[in-house]
Amino acid sequence: MSIERFEQLDVWQEAHQLVLLVYRATGTFPQDEKFGLVSQMRRSAVSVPANIAEGFKRLGKGEKIRLGLTHLKLTILIPPSPP
Repeated sequence: MSIERFEQLDVWQEAHQLVLLVYRATGTFPQDEKFGLVSQMRRSAVSVPANIAEGFKRLGKGEKIRLGLTHLKLTILIPPSPP
């Protein structure tokens, strides 16, 4: 199967799930943290899938393969959470 869109990447899907998790978790933080810790955590979580998407558009086939192998190595070190 050929990957044509960044949304098809497992790494992007995992990163998107991280964003949803961070938003749910930070929604329970105290109101006085809204513009401090909450904002910082949300921005940094959103940057992960955004950078993956940007890189997908920019990189050539060889670079995408190399990054895929890097993701495979990271998955072995840090297995994905069960569904």
